[in-house]
Amino acid sequence: MSILRIDSSANTETSVTRTLTDRIIATLDDTNITVRDLAETPLPQITHTWAVARAVPGEDRNAEQKAALELSDTLIAELRAADTIVIGAPVYNFSVPASLKAWIDLIARAGETFRYTADGPEGLIKGKRVIVAFASGGTPVGSEMDFASTYLRHVLGFIGITDVTVIAADALAMDADKTIANANAAVDALAA
Repeated sequence: MSILRIDSSANTETSVTRTLTDRIIATLDDTNITVRDLAETPLPQITHTWAVARAVPGEDRNAEQKAALELSDTLIAELRAADTIVIGAPVYNFSVPASLKAWIDLIARAGETFRYTADGPEGLIKGKRVIVAFASGGTPVGSEMDFASTYLRHVLGFIGITDVTVIAADALAMDADKTIANANAAVDALAA
């Protein structure tokens, strides 16, 4: 088993999602872990060169186009190599952080992680498990104002990943102790 850990909280010292992802990783008890810390090493936004390059068949790309897609190719390779993906996703303004959105933009590529068919889009990243640690001050997971978990579930499903478990610490501003205790219990249940 191999794990891809993605941290997206800008808070690198007292982050609830980072604490939860630590606990999730410990519960999974795997030593083959790739860490992608999007706060410590931010990803670039997609550019015109990138957008053009992704539409050019691989064998026809020039050196500049290959260079533009190099990081995207690396991120997709990390995703493909992982059996389990653990994502720390704080809720910023009702959605995922820009750092996590940049990762999604770089891995969601036609012909690589999904393809278009006569029956519609088909995800190409299959057989993966995702565990998402969500934290928010007061945006309840699954509520009308939760665009973060619904978006993440949708985009993961779009690329073929439908086995998604959400660990929610989603009422930190109301009762942090109870919220964290509930999230920790959900992490503990992963091992059961």
